[in-house]
Amino acid sequence: MGHHQLDELDYKILKLIASNARIPFLEVARECGVSGAAIHQRVQKLTNIGVLKGSEYILDSHKIGFGTCAYIGFYLQTPGDFSDIVEQLRQIPEVVECHFTTGEYDMFIKLYARDNSHMLDIIHTKLQPLGLARTESLISFKEVFRRQLPIEDVSYLAEE
Repeated sequence: MGHHQLDELDYKILKLIASNARIPFLEVARECGVSGAAIHQRVQKLTNIGVLKGSEYILDSHKIGFGTCAYIGFYLQTPGDFSDIVEQLRQIPEVVECHFTTGEYDMFIKLYARDNSHMLDIIHTKLQPLGLARTESLISFKEVFRRQLPIEDVSYLAEE
């Protein structure tokens, strides 16, 4: 999907809602100096063109029993099987991200497991049968921070 023409109001809305997804539209409207209906229409437009991909609650993985976070690079036996493998990965609830990459790996995933033993079980019973030549795992000790992309002064984009 290519670049969409967004104006200053769109960027102001994005900045406000990216910093607080639960901000009421009326508060956004007051900050932007427009009506609540205008904000609702703009957010709907931003959603329809794919700029906004929804909102979500962020779960604390440790507090719900998933203490191990791992990133796993895959080497595929048959690299042409990407689409089949992606569909099979979608069926594994512990896999929360999947990326096609350049560099060493054919694919790269992020998963959560209850502990290292559970992670090993996922690798052996759910991932290896997908046709992996081998994997390399990196375990995250702790997520230090996570954030949205910054929405800064991007009025120059509207001029393109």
